[in-house]
Parts: sequence; structure tokens; C-alpha cells
Amino acid sequence: MRRSLAPDLARGFMLLFIALVNARFFLTHADTVRGVGDQTLTFLQSLLVNGRAIPLFSLLFGYGMVWIARRVTDSGGGWVHVRTVLHRRGLWMLLIGLAHGVLLLPVDIVGAYGLSLVLFLFFLRVGDRTLLWTAGVFAVGSVALNALLTFVLGGQGEEEGAAAHAATPSLVEPDFVAAMGERFAEWVLYTPVTLLLVVMPPLLVGVWAGRHRILEHPERHRTLLLRTVVVGLGIAVAGGLPDALVTASLAPNPGPEVEPALWILHDAAGWAGGAGWAALIALVALGLSNAHATEHPLVVAVAAVGERSLSCYLTQAVVFTLVFAPYGLGWGSTASASAAAGVAVATWAATLVWADLSRRRGGRGPAETLLRRRVYAGIHLPGRTGE
Repeated sequence: MRRSLAPDLARGFMLLFIALVNARFFLTHADTVRGVGDQTLTFLQSLLVNGRAIPLFSLLFGYGMVWIARRVTDSGGGWVHVRTVLHRRGLWMLLIGLAHGVLLLPVDIVGAYGLSLVLFLFFLRVGDRTLLWTAGVFAVGSVALNALLTFVLGGQGEEEGAAAHAATPSLVEPDFVAAMGERFAEWVLYTPVTLLLVVMPPLLVGVWAGRHRILEHPERHRTLLLRTVVVGLGIAVAGGLPDALVTASLAPNPGPEVEPALWILHDAAGWAGGAGWAALIALVALGLSNAHATEHPLVVAVAAVGERSLSCYLTQAVVFTLVFAPYGLGWGSTASASAAAGVAVATWAATLVWADLSRRRGGRGPAETLLRRRVYAGIHLPGRTGE
């Protein structure tokens, strides 16, 4: 089955967003906004990237679940083969996510996706209406629980700076071995919470979109995609604007009673923003195809990153740990927002070069190779083709 440009282009571009978010997360001090440049960067990142990257990634993961299932059935397999392939994939992603979380970064997303395949594979067989209603239920439940924890039980939001890391003490632990123990506890808590409260709504929408091949055939869904861009990114901007202004110190802090409501609204709007970004990238891919520009070196390189998204994601965590962690260069305790963004962009650009070289040599990423070998070991499909 031939790969489509839009999903890979979206994954490759999305990894820039993930890099920006994770690099900023490594900053463990409050003095990250020091001038107009930091304010501008923080405002734009909060408005367009933070809380929008994971929903975009999750939508693409749900879309990919359907793509893999279709590839298995097109190769002569039945539901039992689909279930075996995806269940194995989920278990191995859980293991990879655990290793990533314990060794590098507890806010791991790979484990959450693996857990979704282990627990919620049955959603591939439910109807469209059930999928979309269930996505809505997960979204409403997430917002309600966040509000409960914040306003009734006194929970804290995911704010930036030192206070943001009260739940992730491993970021400031100077000893690597001790930090591993803390990261394990953090990963065990973070993974199911992230799955249920953040990942599931866009993942289920992604399954619906995958069934209708919306990203693979954007020319057939141009009107839907245009509406999704306008409505999705419009909601993301409108819902994220108040929190972005406060986070960037462009507006006065409204106080502890109002501020948590701003980040709850910001994150809830991120689900629409993720869909909006996915639709925008699909339309860009359509425009590139119409302009016969799909072979442009930059387009090809970004798509190559998307094909090797797992390897590139893990590479980012290695670099950020070496640069920001206390047992690395220790920049997390001193770097500004713009410095963190510079490291993020440079890291993403390096993976761009590596992925394109790998493409030219006809190779997959090492993580993708490992995952594929483990998942398909002992499974024989007469018409199986490469990913």
C-alpha cells in the first residue's frame, strides 16, 4: 500500500511542535521570559503549539491504526490478524514508552498510545456515530475532571516554571539513578492519565477520519477540511488567547481563582486546534500535489521525518536530556524560553537531515525497524507490503 503525503507531512511537522513543547518542559525555573523576544515566542507557542501538538499527534495515531488495519486486510488477513498486529504493537510501544519514560522523559506519549491499543482496540469495530459520541464523552469528562481537581479539590494546573514541576521532581534530581526511580513513578501515573484525559478524544476522531481516508484523499474532502481549518484553529486561538497573554506576561495575572480556568479553556480548545492543524497540513499537501511540488527537497525531508517519527521523537528526548538535565549540561535551570526553542528547532532540523539521508539510503528508522520486526514476527500474510 502506497504511503500518502499528508499523514507523513503532518507527523514530520508535528514533531517540531513536540520538540518546542518538550524543550520548554525541561526548564525548571520561573525566569524564562526575559524580554520582548521571549514574550513573543511564549505567546505564539502557547497560542498555537502548547496543548495542540499532542491532539494533532493523537489524531494521526488513530488515523494510523486504521491504515495498519487496512494494510493487513489488503494483504489477506482477517480481524484476528489485525487484532494480533495491533495488540503486539501496543505491547511493544508500552515497553518502548517505559524505557523512554524511565531513562529520559516521564511525560512520554509512546506508552499512552501503546496502552490505547491494548485497552481500546475494539473501537476499530464500532460505528461512526459511536466513535464521535464517545470522543465527545471523553472530552467532556476530561474538562469536568480537570475542573473538579482544580476548583473543588485544590489541584494545580500544568503551569510553566518551577511550580509546574511539582509533580515531576525527576527534572530537578541531580543524580541520574535516583531520577530514574522518580521517573518510573511519574510515568506510571502520567501514562494512563494522559491516555484518558488527553489522547482519547482526538484518537477516536482520527479513527473516524482514517475510515473515510480524509487525509489520504484531501481532494475529495476539500470543503470539510476548509471548515475544519477555520473552525478548529479559530477555536484554538480564541480559547487559548487569554492564557497565552497571561503566560507571556502581556496581560496581568487574573489571580488564583481565574487563572486555572484559563489553562483549562486553553487545553480544551487544543483538541479543535489539533484537528485544525491536521486539516491545514492536508490542504497544503493537496496544494503541493496540484503544483507538482511534492518532490521539493524540504517537503520530502519533512515527510521522511514523519515516516520515522518514533525514532525522531526518541532522539529529541536524548538531546534534551543531555542539554537540559542536571546530570547533563544543566541548561534547564538557567535557559530562557528563546534558548529552549533554539535547541528544539536545531534538534528537529538535525532529525530532518538524518531522516532524509535515511530515506535516500532506503532505510527505516531504528525504532521503526525494531517495532516492525517484533510486531510481525511469526505472522504470515501473503500480500504483505512495507510500511
